[in-house]
Amino acid sequence: MSNGIVTTAGAICDNLLRIAKTMPNTPLANVAPDEVVLADGKLVNRQDATRAVAIADVMRHSGIDRIEQEMTTSPVQDEDRAHNTHSAAFAEVKVDEQLGVIRVSRVVSAVAAGRILNTKTAASQILGSVVWGIGMALQEETLIDHRFGRVMNANIAEYHVPVNADVYDIKVIFVDEPDDCNPLGVKGLGEIGLVGVAAAIANAVYHATGKRVRDLPITLDKVIGVA
Repeated sequence: MSNGIVTTAGAICDNLLRIAKTMPNTPLANVAPDEVVLADGKLVNRQDATRAVAIADVMRHSGIDRIEQEMTTSPVQDEDRAHNTHSAAFAEVKVDEQLGVIRVSRVVSAVAAGRILNTKTAASQILGSVVWGIGMALQEETLIDHRFGRVMNANIAEYHVPVNADVYDIKVIFVDEPDDCNPLGVKGLGEIGLVGVAAAIANAVYHATGKRVRDLPITLDKVIGVA
């Protein structure tokens, strides 16, 4: 979708530039289309931001009250290299020696997802996924009555999920790794924030206790009872 948007926006920019060049005393008279960007409601020269024309002035000059454009774009399928998003998750846990209670005191998630268009929303996506990973590792478990095939804890009172008190320090790092195989240099973010979080927590529990738990969630009885 983002590639379709940037392609269409580029076509709009080209049309506006064509009209802007017909304006008297225009600062964009000898500017090529690839030298102009849309920014702050203006057509702006990439090399010299002082050379700019307001989009409203361009539309007023041409006598139009709206701009419509339809374009089609197809992502290039380059099979010579991978386009996957990558991440690394690091977890620190504290385990009560007597009770076996586990607290995830710190999680660092480093993600290489190409160009990040909105850092705040992208970081929130990863942060929420880390919280989801904490629940996957320590709390969430679907209990089924195998006689009838019914889910026995199909409600939020009995299906445990992390709350504020379960979440401590979470740091999200985005690795600057643009993908030049598409116009925006973006990759999918999606569920990458969850991948590896539960495994990192399980490894941290192993390092803290010497007990390897391979069946999630990691509950008190598994930490204390596993040989």
